[in-house]
Amino acid sequence: QVQLVESGGGLVQAGGSLRLSCAASGRTFSISKMGWFRQAPGKEREFAAAISWSGDSTTYADSVKGRFTISRDNAKNTVYLQMNSLEPEDTAVYYCAQNGASFSDHGPWSYWGQGTQVTVSS
Repeated sequence: QVQLVESGGGLVQAGGSLRLSCAASGRTFSISKMGWFRQAPGKEREFAAAISWSGDSTTYADSVKGRFTISRDNAKNTVYLQMNSLEPEDTAVYYCAQNGASFSDHGPWSYWGQGTQVTVSS
């Protein structure tokens, strides 16, 4: 059974930084692709960043590329999202997700956290 718990959200001024954390349960974290999604008020959930199961490659949405960095620490069963140069448009609930296919970067996003609120003031 996989459980994902996000933390680290909060209120920050434009131009500031936050680091989100996602703690994962279970034995499949270290062999699973992980990702971050976000949902702004009144908008659909959108992809933000992902890291391969092996940790050797990352993918970013154009909207966050160059500002956000995803990383993972398998010893802690935790994936991070370092967010720099934050903009008001980054305001959203941020969700952690785990791919359902082990040893693969092509499976579906099967597991989701509860989300953590990030608010960026102008």
